[in-house]
Amino acid sequence: MKIRIKFTKQGSMKFIGHLDMMRYFQRVLRRAEVNIRYSEGFSPHPIMSFAAPLGVGLTSSGEYMDIEILSTEPSAEMVRRINDALVDEMRVVSYRLLPDDAVNAMSVVAAADYTLTFREEKMPQHWTELVQKIPEFLSQDAVTVMKKSKKGEKEVDILPMIYEFSVLDEGRLWIKAATGSAANLKPEQAVRAFMDYAGYTLPDFALLVNREEVYADVSVEPGAHRFCPLDEFGEEIS
Repeated sequence: MKIRIKFTKQGSMKFIGHLDMMRYFQRVLRRAEVNIRYSEGFSPHPIMSFAAPLGVGLTSSGEYMDIEILSTEPSAEMVRRINDALVDEMRVVSYRLLPDDAVNAMSVVAAADYTLTFREEKMPQHWTELVQKIPEFLSQDAVTVMKKSKKGEKEVDILPMIYEFSVLDEGRLWIKAATGSAANLKPEQAVRAFMDYAGYTLPDFALLVNREEVYADVSVEPGAHRFCPLDEFGEEIS
């Protein structure tokens, strides 16, 4: 059976990197007595994968992990057992059974929502006038930035990767951005590009970033998008 687990990651846990998080969850699932399936061969390991690794320093309200299991209790009981084994700064919020033919979350991730909050001491001046330039920024033909990769730096147009960009309230922005292997945009890059356009220099470490949700794109029309949260592909076990 395939299970998709949604969890949150807050507080000091934001400083735990992806590989350490994988090791941590292996221990948590053992302590919670999850009957997880192991790979075969000389070095068996739990069959588990994460949807989209979260950058160090970011918090999240919507992270996803897929596992394969041999047997299970109802979703509510499994959520309770896993949460009893987790630190307080992490919580499992759903445990859902996936269809047998479901592909893993990592291969379908297409977008994510982010809330970006300015630290109080690094709030831009003239906030109202500044954010009024967002529609103008998004109406450009292209937004070119330098992106680093394993092969070096190259110019990339990030505008097609910004699906939504709006203001929540003073000092807080909302971005839906491309996420995954096909296209990936860090929300800080989008904000920095906007600030450069608006003539404002974004200070280092000015933003607190929280990932709110992760989506697959289920649209069948070329060039169109219809984003679906990853937990909607599964169902509660009663």
